Amino acid sequence: MSEHRPIAKNILTLSILISLLSLSNTVNAQDGATLFKNKCASCHGVVKAVLGPALEGVEGRWPSKELLYTWIKNWNKAVATGDPYPVKIQTYNASAMTVFEELKDADIDAILAYVNKTAAAAKVPTGPGGGTTSDAAAESDSSLLYGILTLILAVISLVLLQVNSNLRKLADDKEGNPSSEPIPFYRNKTYITLLSLILFVVGGYFLSQWAIGLGREKNYQPEQPIYYSHKVHAGTNQINCLYCHGGAMEGKHANIPSTNVCMNCHMQINEYAGPDIFKEDGSKVNGTEEIKKLYAAAGWDPATKQYTGNGKAVEWVKIHNLPDHVYFNHSQHTKAGKVQCQTCHGDITKMDEVYQFSELSMGWCINCHRETKVDFSNAQGEGNKFYSIYAKYHEEIKNKTRDSVTVNDIGGLECQKCHY
Repeated sequence: MSEHRPIAKNILTLSILISLLSLSNTVNAQDGATLFKNKCASCHGVVKAVLGPALEGVEGRWPSKELLYTWIKNWNKAVATGDPYPVKIQTYNASAMTVFEELKDADIDAILAYVNKTAAAAKVPTGPGGGTTSDAAAESDSSLLYGILTLILAVISLVLLQVNSNLRKLADDKEGNPSSEPIPFYRNKTYITLLSLILFVVGGYFLSQWAIGLGREKNYQPEQPIYYSHKVHAGTNQINCLYCHGGAMEGKHANIPSTNVCMNCHMQINEYAGPDIFKEDGSKVNGTEEIKKLYAAAGWDPATKQYTGNGKAVEWVKIHNLPDHVYFNHSQHTKAGKVQCQTCHGDITKMDEVYQFSELSMGWCINCHRETKVDFSNAQGEGNKFYSIYAKYHEEIKNKTRDSVTVNDIGGLECQKCHY
């Protein structure tokens, strides 16, 4: 029965190759999502415009895919081709496209594939309002399916090997050749070694992913004591972020607004008459009842339109937290760096219940510092005069020995800038 051993080996090899192929497909599927999150999500949504336009259908908007590749890698080179489309969109929303010279064509293809898949999934109606799934909900891929198929193939391989071993013993017995009893798979050293390696690799992968995300609160969305919809206030009613979070432009902290700030409007607005609002679980929010909670916290009697003196502070649940050893100053970013709120907080005007949009990890911040261009003041007095002390960079740009300056160039990666 020795002639059957190559067959068994071939079956095992084929199963392993299929498993590896399925795992490879999983990795590729995940690569597009990972690249999108790391490179694109801070400025683009799939079906929603953020700082930049929505990426749904982006391939159809460009004259050629090669020009799209060039634009994503370095928009300056795309504009230099003279094609009217990159010239037209180079100042979209007064913000320049980040340069991604490190991306390969295959990386861009993976991102585009992810965008197309997510855009298609986002068109499926869901939720009480009959709307569409969000970008975050549409990010699911076929990883679970690939994992199940891989597990099934592995089980089939083990079963076939065991069947082959039993058939070999039966054939040897029939021919009168002495043979030992087949070793059960749970005592077979080959199976045990193979299973141990698989568990080690899979367990190591999930352990490393867990460790990398330890302490991060991305997508953290706590339930607040009073339901407050940024979509209604900042979106529908166009209330400027700085009206409530004045410290974001002038100080280290953005500040949570006091109850008095809310009462500036709600002394007069005592009921909600806008579109229906739903919580994440699908339950409808009674906006008027939430306003009554605000009155109770402020100690305000809407009947007499006077304060009763029995108010108490609203215990809002903080969403964005940084470690104690990290220094972050809002004004350095919003005023000096001219970073838009949406860059870190997402499209806040479309959020009912706010969640943490960005990782806020060290790597995430460093990547932003490496890639973000500095807005120098020019001869016409436009731009940010805060950086005028770096006169040498002005001269280098003027002499065309340098085409841009990043936060990294002005000390943005120095340890003491963020840690003290």
